[in-house]
Amino acid sequence: MEYNVHTLPNGIRLLHVPSASPISHACIIVNSGSRDESEEQSGLAHFIEHLIFKRTEKRNTSQILNRLESVGADLNAYTTKEYTCIHASFLNPYLDRTIELFNDIVFHSTFPEEEMEKEKGVILDEIASYLDQPEEAIYDDFEDLLFKGHPLGRNILGSEESVSNLSRADVKQFMATNYHTDKIVVAVIGDYSLSKLIRIGTKHFEAIAENLSFGKRTAPHKNPVVFRTDQKPITQAHVVMGMQAYSLYDPNKTGLLLLNNLIGGTGMSSILNLQIREKYGIAYTIETSYSPLSDTGLFTLYFGTDKEKVERAKALIFKEFKKLRENPMTELQLQKAKNKFIGQIALGEENRIGLIISMAKSLIDHDKIDDLQTVFDKIRAVSRTEMANITAEILDEKNLSALTFYPLG
Repeated sequence: MEYNVHTLPNGIRLLHVPSASPISHACIIVNSGSRDESEEQSGLAHFIEHLIFKRTEKRNTSQILNRLESVGADLNAYTTKEYTCIHASFLNPYLDRTIELFNDIVFHSTFPEEEMEKEKGVILDEIASYLDQPEEAIYDDFEDLLFKGHPLGRNILGSEESVSNLSRADVKQFMATNYHTDKIVVAVIGDYSLSKLIRIGTKHFEAIAENLSFGKRTAPHKNPVVFRTDQKPITQAHVVMGMQAYSLYDPNKTGLLLLNNLIGGTGMSSILNLQIREKYGIAYTIETSYSPLSDTGLFTLYFGTDKEKVERAKALIFKEFKKLRENPMTELQLQKAKNKFIGQIALGEENRIGLIISMAKSLIDHDKIDDLQTVFDKIRAVSRTEMANITAEILDEKNLSALTFYPLG
């Protein structure tokens, strides 16, 4: 896909992706997330994501929210371990309005104390609601187990204690320390010329003071394999197994993405779904995921079932893993897996907001964006030997930590 990048003097990059559509999508991504917090400030990056919608130097909350919604546009945001993203979808005439609002909420928020106290209550409710969903909460507890002693293990939302103690000074200090202009991308996909985006982007972001990044994040060490069971007031057992895996820059990343998609990724035809759910009817949901990060990665397998069926499910899963390890894929099987994965990626291009966010992240992580053909070529280049080696490492149950939530009693 065609794209252009323009770098402002302060380091902020403008990503332009032309698209002949009456609807545009835009985002501003900051390479800063929950892993950049201190333990005492856990939840701060997510707290800031909430607060920027509350008040700026020239707008109150209602004016911020209505600035785009009044013209039918959609505005939202999210925080991850490594990013903060604000994104919007809108009709083409409202590009300037959208980019100006991005500038206003990210760089001109005032963080009044009364709004901070109200938003703490909202986030504490969010934490409580999240803890009521064991199929979600177990992932955070598992990451804390896997990355014990490292910021990657902490919950993005923070804890009741840490959020309650966050201050305006914490907010200002965190943004000054982590919102580096050379790690910020403003990206737009829409029916505009490059010159128009440069003109609008320059108008709204050129005056931002340069704040260049320095140093590196501390990579996590690998903890020993660990098994833990917790009893919860739930009716079904929930299990997560997994391990630290390959980073964004590891040559095995593409192979693991392919393997993950084959065994438990998108679609009903994954190996584990066909075997564990369809053949034996043991688990309603069984899935795997692989999330590459800047200096590590996370591979997980999740399933939920009746507590009496947990061990049976594990035995069947490990049986499938053993078959995959001991019987390397034939060339035909590998080709089918590649074709399925390539087709899913191609269809994913239709999700334009997801596409522009993905491209912006790639620009931050790699200083370039691979076109679809390059992505497909990387997938096609994965060899049977590479797949066999990745399978032997990742699907070896001796390498997998596990956390299980059992019902009380």
